[in-house]
This record gives sequence, C-alpha cells and structure tokens, in this order.
Amino acid sequence: MGPVPRNRRTAPRPAPVDHVSLAIIEQLREDGRRPYAAIGKAVGLSEAAVRQRVQRLVEQGATRIAAVTDPRALGLWRRATVGLTVEGDPEPVADALAELAEVECVVVTAGSFDLLVEIACEDDDHLLEIVNRRIRTHPGVRATETFVHLGRRDRLLGGPSARPGERRT
Repeated sequence: MGPVPRNRRTAPRPAPVDHVSLAIIEQLREDGRRPYAAIGKAVGLSEAAVRQRVQRLVEQGATRIAAVTDPRALGLWRRATVGLTVEGDPEPVADALAELAEVECVVVTAGSFDLLVEIACEDDDHLLEIVNRRIRTHPGVRATETFVHLGRRDRLLGGPSARPGERRT
C-alpha cells in the first residue's frame, strides 16, 4: 500500500459504504486487532467476507488500520491546539509544520484561523518552546492563538458514530 494522500484535491473519493461495512469499521475502531472471525460474528458475515470487505475498504481509502498511541504513555502530558493565521497559501506552512515531531495533526480551515495545529509536549515549558521557537517563527505565520487541552473525548477510540446521513447528538 502506498502513502496516504495528504491533499483532498488529489485523493480519490472513497465509494459509499453500506451499513455492514460501517459496522465492521466500528468493530475495528473499538479494537483494531479484533479477529475477523469475531467481527464476522458481530456483523453477521463469514470471516472470509469480513477479510474481503476490510481489504476493499483499505484499498478504496475509506479506512486504514493504524496504531493509536496515548501521548501520556510517551511522556507527553501537555496537549494543545494552536490556531494560526498565515500570509498567502496556508498549505506550504501546513506541510512544514506537519513535519515537527510534536505535531499530531494539522488542519487547513476556513474562518478565524487558516490552520489548526494539534501538538503534544512534555510540559508547559516544552509547549512554550514549540509555539515560540518553532511555530511563531516559521515564515508565513502572522499570528497564533494557543488552546491548552484540559480534557478529550475521542471518537477514534470507539465512541458512537453515525451512519451516513444521520446526525450525531
């Protein structure tokens, strides 16, 4: 499998998935190492059918199987989101900041900020160093606003999901 496309404009759109595939995805969200036989039992398919569907979902780019780490287990106790206003095209800045070891995610946005950068640091001193010396000083960054994370609820770790067309509340 090749690299995951970083830009929506160049990434192929995945085919729509049915409710059975969504149920398989939900099973994998809860435990990415869950055996296909157990998933099949939960969704009413054979092990082989689950294996084929998972392979197709991965090939279509609808899902990917990845390890999810807890930054705290790695000694990264301080997490924050930094909103950035940049001069010109935000994508080169996004690409450069995504290469920083402390950066978990960079999102190009519309609205008050051009970019949102999620970072994980050892402590407040480390956070200050990253924001002041590596983000604010980057060419093209005009302004930043830092939002320190006090708590997190993450769907990726098995929370409820909605089917296409349904709204989550």
